[in-house]
Amino acid sequence: MALFESVLTLLLLAILLLQISRRLAIPYPTMLAAAGLGVAALPWAPAIALDPHLALVLFIAPAILDAAFDFPIDAIRRYWMPLLFLVVVAVLVTTAAVAWVGVVLAGLPVAAAVVLGAIVSPPDAAAAAAMLNRPSMPRSTAMVLRGESLLNDAVALLIFSIGVRIAMAEASPMPVLSQLALAIPGGILLGVVSGRLATLMIRPLAGTLGGIVFQFVATYSTWLIAERLGLSAILAVVATAMTAAHYSHELAPRDRLHTNSVWSLVVFLLNVLAFLFIGLEARAIVSGLDAAALRHALGFGLIVLAVVIVVRIVLVMVYNRAIQPAYRHFKQTGPSVKQGIVASWCGMRGMVTLAAALALPEKFPQRDLIVLSAFTVVLGTLIVQGLTLGPLVRLLKFPPDVSRDDEVTHARTVLAAASRDAGDDAKTAPLTEDDQPESIPKRGLAALRRQRAALDGLRREGRIQDDTFRALQQEIDLEEVAAMRGQSFDLVDT
Repeated sequence: MALFESVLTLLLLAILLLQISRRLAIPYPTMLAAAGLGVAALPWAPAIALDPHLALVLFIAPAILDAAFDFPIDAIRRYWMPLLFLVVVAVLVTTAAVAWVGVVLAGLPVAAAVVLGAIVSPPDAAAAAAMLNRPSMPRSTAMVLRGESLLNDAVALLIFSIGVRIAMAEASPMPVLSQLALAIPGGILLGVVSGRLATLMIRPLAGTLGGIVFQFVATYSTWLIAERLGLSAILAVVATAMTAAHYSHELAPRDRLHTNSVWSLVVFLLNVLAFLFIGLEARAIVSGLDAAALRHALGFGLIVLAVVIVVRIVLVMVYNRAIQPAYRHFKQTGPSVKQGIVASWCGMRGMVTLAAALALPEKFPQRDLIVLSAFTVVLGTLIVQGLTLGPLVRLLKFPPDVSRDDEVTHARTVLAAASRDAGDDAKTAPLTEDDQPESIPKRGLAALRRQRAALDGLRREGRIQDDTFRALQQEIDLEEVAAMRGQSFDLVDT
């Protein structure tokens, strides 16, 4: 009962703080972190222990799938250079820097120090979503940061899983490292197969509550199968999402709208629960430490926080300047210094760091110190960087990026022409006696379906990017559902 009361309290606080977050343009995870810490400090907050094996799959799988579904695969090809640097180089260097600090200052075993580095290395773009969606933010920078947060989780959690197995003496380093050759391509292949099978199997469940439930079953199953096979679970889920997104046009508009709403709600609730659980975990650890040990743990956590912030700034700015000759060679415009400053400061940690800390086995070497350090990094980056990112973007005064507006304007012109063509066809097509009562809705649906085909064509030809496509697709979906008179919008239970 105490856990239920704590969750309700946190949800009420989250609702209140999110209104403040929206008005002040503060990243909502910053407010959730404060709320989670506050609720965990309440006298009636329960002492609970989450199964470590459950933590990653419960919190991460849906969040990763939701983010990957909306991330266009062509963006990986377009921004492969910065993504490769941020996803691989930045994660490895940050992990190594934190591991060195852990060994030298805290006396952590090497494997445990590497695990700590892997936990705190991946930034979370969801924490910066309020800023990334602003018109003043360069579109390319926002896309790169979203791609980084999606793909760096896979690299960080691969290092995490290897380090945990070595630290717990479950395996020697060389056999575990050799599994990487299979884990990455195998995870991607499993995800592609899983995504295609899911899109085929969901067709008979269209318009039902079972269809929504099946999506979560498929997501969690893909993760668990990948883990059992020793493959990258995150890459498997990412590939599943991107494959499903490729075939999402096969869904009915009603199903797409319901799916988007349900997944947004579930991912938000999981964020809320993750901050509550890590707050409760931190409280239990703090209450069991004496004053000297607590000061040492908090001091070490602040050093780790400083390391992850400084390392990212140095790495991103060095890359920003060093890559310019390559862009000039290919006669392209490289990232500006302003873009580098924003990207270097956009390093807030969030869901993955929290879930990975919760997923540490109970008998992991110096687990309490690692969990407290991870929580300090999450809280510190969300407060220090989260509260200052908005003012920083305003200070840099980016020129408005109108590329998306231009795409939308062009697409609307094409869609309007497609609608007119459908209207001309309807005028010349004779109506039967049975068609007369429903002629207006039928003609409206015909125009919308002609628009949908034109929109698909624009995306295939590369004339609009995926974010523009999905925004306009949702508009057409809403119009089509509204035009389907006499049909229920509700999902059925069978």
